[in-house]
Amino acid sequence: MNETAESADAAAPEALEPERVAELHERGEIELVDVREPVEWEAGRIAGASHIAVNELTTRSEEIPRDRPIVFYCRGGSRSGMVAEAFRTAGYDARNMSGGLAAWADGGLPLEPEGGRVADRGGFPPA
Repeated sequence: MNETAESADAAAPEALEPERVAELHERGEIELVDVREPVEWEAGRIAGASHIAVNELTTRSEEIPRDRPIVFYCRGGSRSGMVAEAFRTAGYDARNMSGGLAAWADGGLPLEPEGGRVADRGGFPPA
């Protein structure tokens, strides 16, 4: 990640706040990957993000670029935190979005489609 992005969250270099993610995404400085389940993705998502559900990451990892910073997100940050750690270990410049899509929406940042929402995980506890 460039110097500006690296200095954004020196206390927790593996996580970025949603507002910072929005800035970097808008400037095209990061690849944003949603790791939630398809039903969650359909309910609401960040415009321009890629979607690769956690259980598909192993078979689809070649779709994730190695030549640019990646920020993963899920509903609350737990799943994406584990994914970001695994990808960092594998040599990617990978981060997690703090608080996930719930924090993004709580911060008033936009979701698509129009009327999009943060979905429950279908019987799972929030993560």
